Amino acid sequence: MFIADELRKTNIAEYLLYMWQMEDTIRAFGCSLGRIRREYVDRFDYTDEQKEEETDWFGNLIRMMNQEGCRETGHLQINRVTMQMLTDLHRQLLESPKFPFYNAAYYKVLPFIVELRNRGAGHEENEIETCFNSLYGVMMLRLQKKEITPNTQHAVKEISTFIGMLADYYKKDKEEGLKFE
Repeated sequence: MFIADELRKTNIAEYLLYMWQMEDTIRAFGCSLGRIRREYVDRFDYTDEQKEEETDWFGNLIRMMNQEGCRETGHLQINRVTMQMLTDLHRQLLESPKFPFYNAAYYKVLPFIVELRNRGAGHEENEIETCFNSLYGVMMLRLQKKEITPNTQHAVKEISTFIGMLADYYKKDKEEGLKFE
C-alpha cells in the first residue's frame, strides 16, 4: 500500500507494474490473507499500525480479486482502468501535432511491438498493453534469475524509454493539463 501510493503519485507505469506484481504475489500465497501477513508483510520494517494498514490493503485486493473473478488470472478493474487511461493518453499524444518527440519514440518501438504481437499467444491487446506485458515479463525473468537475450534487452530498453515518456506525460497531464491542440 505504501509503495503503491507513492508510485501512483510519482510514476504511473511503475505503479501499474507493481500492482500486477501484487496480484501475482496474492496468487502465490493462495489468496490467503493470513499467509500474506505472516510470510510477506511481517518481513517489512513497519510499525504494528503500518502492518495492519498493509494487511487491510491486501485484504481489500483479495476481496476485489474474488469479486471480479481474477483470482487465478487477469487483472483487477482498478488496474484495467489505469491501463485504459494510459492507452487513451497514448492515442491523444499520437493524434496531436504538439508531441513530435513522443511520436518519434513510438515509431522507434513500433517494430518491437509488432514482433511481440506476432510472437504472442494470439490474444488481442493494445500496443500499450503489449509494452507493459513485455516489461512485466522481463521483470519476472530477472526475478527468477533467467537469461535475457541481448535482443530482448535492447527491445525492453527502448520500450522502457517509451513507456517512461508516456508516464511523464501522464503525470504532467494530471498536474498541469496537457494541451493537445
